Amino acid sequence: MPKKLQLRRLTTEEQGELERISRLRTAPAQQVERAQALLGLADGRRVAEVAQACKRSHPTIYNWLHRFNAEGLAALTDAPRAGRPLTYSEEQRGVLVATALTAPSSLGLPFGHWTLDRLVVYAHEQLHIPISRSHLGELLQAEGLKWYQEKTYFTERPDPQFAQKRGP
Repeated sequence: MPKKLQLRRLTTEEQGELERISRLRTAPAQQVERAQALLGLADGRRVAEVAQACKRSHPTIYNWLHRFNAEGLAALTDAPRAGRPLTYSEEQRGVLVATALTAPSSLGLPFGHWTLDRLVVYAHEQLHIPISRSHLGELLQAEGLKWYQEKTYFTERPDPQFAQKRGP
């Protein structure tokens, strides 16, 4: 017959911390829920009862139990998730943000402001960072930057040299 899985004996500090987290209203919901489930198991309740009270499946409660027995209080927080690695390094991202914050005229360019399209062309040709317009927009938005969207007018320009100043 397989050995019955039980919560290991809690230390006084762990018991106090679990009780504190289970009452918090500002902690992440996952931590509060896991702390409450572990306290239920520490009180001698069965996994089925705890699962029903938490509205979780039995395997989820067993998973939390295994993790807590192995890791202690660190098991209350989510483990890092796997995912696609960043396409661009932090250095490349920093260069793109720094370029967006630099006036184009100081780089010797014939226009006075960046548009997203101009910045993409500059990144491709000068910085040798192949990036799409949408990805660059997301990157800048994540940094709290807004890019200039060029407006079109259907009248004559008051400046006769507008086309030369505007650039390509």
